[in-house]
Amino acid sequence: MRVGFEMQPRVVLVPFPAQGHVTPMLHLAQALHAQGFLPMVASPDFIHRRIAAGRADPTDDHVGFASIPSGFGDAPRDFAAIDDAMENSMPGHLERLLKELDGVVCVVVDLLASWAIPVVARSGIPAAGFWPAMHATYRLISAIPELIRKGFISECVIAGTPLYHHNHQDNQELMVRELQLPGHVKLSTKDLPWLVGNSASRKTRFAFWLRTLERAKALQWLLINSFPGEGEDLDEHHPRSQPPERSPRTLHVGPLSANSMNSTERNEFDEEVPHVQFNPSMWEEDWSCVEWLGKQAHQSVVYVSFGSWVGPIGPEKIAEFALALEASKRPFLWVLKEDKAWRAGLPDGYLERVAGCGKVVGWAPQEEVLKHGAVGCYLTHCGWNSTVEAIQHGKRLLCYPISGDQFVNCAYIVRVWGIGIKLNGSSQSSMQDGIQKIMAGKEAMEIEARVLNLKKQISRNSRALANLQCFIDEVRKIS
Repeated sequence: MRVGFEMQPRVVLVPFPAQGHVTPMLHLAQALHAQGFLPMVASPDFIHRRIAAGRADPTDDHVGFASIPSGFGDAPRDFAAIDDAMENSMPGHLERLLKELDGVVCVVVDLLASWAIPVVARSGIPAAGFWPAMHATYRLISAIPELIRKGFISECVIAGTPLYHHNHQDNQELMVRELQLPGHVKLSTKDLPWLVGNSASRKTRFAFWLRTLERAKALQWLLINSFPGEGEDLDEHHPRSQPPERSPRTLHVGPLSANSMNSTERNEFDEEVPHVQFNPSMWEEDWSCVEWLGKQAHQSVVYVSFGSWVGPIGPEKIAEFALALEASKRPFLWVLKEDKAWRAGLPDGYLERVAGCGKVVGWAPQEEVLKHGAVGCYLTHCGWNSTVEAIQHGKRLLCYPISGDQFVNCAYIVRVWGIGIKLNGSSQSSMQDGIQKIMAGKEAMEIEARVLNLKKQISRNSRALANLQCFIDEVRKIS
């Protein structure tokens, strides 16, 4: 233990157990450490084990870790199983942990881990919420009670499904107008992020969101992992948030990443921020793909990855994607889990056929891949972390959203920021057409110019830093 280590005020962070949630929370923990706090990430045991396995030297970390028993021997089967563990197995363990720890001045809770909010309230510790995605998505979710009250969506029978009373189109336009999203983006009702899975799954998830929103009322702050002015011109001078009397107080503090937390353009705030001391990936990364990229021409490679939380997209679509990548005659790097459900659609002998120009790996070190000069575009599911990482490394996006907030992110990528193209379906011809458009020609060059401009705006934006400092100052005042 370092001298004076026990004297630092402690902040406990509770993530939702998924890679896209844990990673930005780890980066927030690093930023808090740079400001004199002692951060501890308290995660379910099955996540804790994966994080611990990736830590090269645990004694040198600036972030502490605690394991919360979940009742699972291994990873849970699905969202419903995770939800059950969070609601019934984990609260008592977190409560005991908070009682045992000294000097806890604040607990930061991922909103999707809202089970922890009443636990923190019982402990008498100030609580902040953390939203790991776009503010636009949070606006959609937080509008659910109002949309129910005004009769736009159902609360019970077909939970969260849009209701059409008179003219279908008029009702949809009224609902979208009611949401007032930044950038004046127009969404289809099919893009609503809670419409995931079959009817039973939708009912479970909708109840989950209603419960989350009710619990969030007890929060003092809500930290948004997105850049201020998502759909507007970025104003670098003044932090924006709701007036203090509104709760929770919303502050944009992102995008949080290892790249942004160590940017030289942010030295006036986080000069002492260390690089992340361990590999936060929950899966073993195949670093041979970085060596392979080094042998490819500049901006020639199509990088394909659908993230860690998305389920298999089906053998038929995998087959179409595989044939399209092969037919494009361009080098490609495809992240495809080494799982029968994921690789069932690969044509016989495919891996051997494409070995000369394509590489398929189970998991990749994505930051290293995206910053590589050989990568020309990123075919993505439009997860928020993937979107941010692509922007920060100046990569054009070819979009294939699959579920949840990915459709909202895609709408901003294509219609607001103009930094990508959405695939027109999953057929081989649609994908070949998309690859051609995003990799070559006038439209591709215009897209690249816009993504480089957005990259510059985000890296120079000081409002997020001012917002984070505002949160830190307020925590210090009440501790």
